[in-house]
Amino acid sequence: MSFQQPHPDAPCLRFPENIGLHANVTIEAAANMLSRATQLSLNAPYSWTFIDKPVEGQVILIFLPNPAQFPNDGIRYQDQETRYALTAPGNREIEVMEIKYGFVPNSQETTAWRLRRRYRLIKGGHPQITLVHYTRGPMIQPVPSLLNSPVRQYPLRQITELPVYVMGEKAGQKAYPQSTGPPTPQGPMGMSPQAMGMNQPGMGMPPQGMPPQAMGMNPQGIGMTPQAMLAQQNSNMESLERRRERERVRERSGSMGAQRTGPPRLDDDDSADEFDMISTRTLAITRYKRNHELMEEVFKKAAFGALVTPPPRPPAYSIFDRVELESMAAKLQQEVELLQAQAAERIARRSAAEDVIVASGHTPMEVSA
Repeated sequence: MSFQQPHPDAPCLRFPENIGLHANVTIEAAANMLSRATQLSLNAPYSWTFIDKPVEGQVILIFLPNPAQFPNDGIRYQDQETRYALTAPGNREIEVMEIKYGFVPNSQETTAWRLRRRYRLIKGGHPQITLVHYTRGPMIQPVPSLLNSPVRQYPLRQITELPVYVMGEKAGQKAYPQSTGPPTPQGPMGMSPQAMGMNQPGMGMPPQGMPPQAMGMNPQGIGMTPQAMLAQQNSNMESLERRRERERVRERSGSMGAQRTGPPRLDDDDSADEFDMISTRTLAITRYKRNHELMEEVFKKAAFGALVTPPPRPPAYSIFDRVELESMAAKLQQEVELLQAQAAERIARRSAAEDVIVASGHTPMEVSA
């Protein structure tokens, strides 16, 4: 049996907010969350982190430049990853990649029960944004020789890379912190303990960041119908968007107040404010109309303006001198006639010589001999 080999140990780009623990993720919920994540990723930088030994029910949203290469997650799988595509509501197509029979080496796990599913929209979304769900699947006994064979080297290196924007006008740019402070304690996956969707013992505080319901799924996945889960997802995602909008307004107000005083001026250029005021569809239609109006101003003059008649082209033979050509032709004719006369003279001499030989009674062979 051939097992899937883990990819090189390297950090990946992860959505900055915590999604929490979920017992089950439906196709519709995964498609809706990926669609919302596409909008939120326009202004949210992704953080570099390691995925390491995720707990059961963990849901992670990451950005994969190459979806075929999934980063090492600290789990050894005794299976090959399968891939299939499904149709999601809203004329969307989602690809599901599943791998079973995983276990954590050098741990208390004696059976390979871990299952990993990852989802990405290949139609109707961004194909490089991937939703990963770790859950429990069918179990088998691990291969004894692999029980104590780790899939990566520990300890993991400390990550110092800055977050990066993966979409929008800032794609590829680093997100520099506005202020420095003490580093946040890092968990096993490069995130704070609260970002794992669990509270620290004795802290008595809820997890920080995005609430688990913000992506439209019940934290326990039990006791809710699909319609109720979808309604809860839409409500919580809208709340998250409103909270982000208020934060952006406060940031812009602070930066504008430090630079100038007086009433704010409305800019006419294409800024990130357009994404906050109108929807993506309305923005696309407005830009489409404006671009066509600009093109009409250019091509209208080209089609109906004053046409400039180009000067007539000179004939192709105007580069030659007729007198010179006639003199060269006459000279060439004289040379031809001279050659013809010389050829006729040689033929006459040869004929006369042959007549003399025949008259003397000798054959041409005897004479030449």
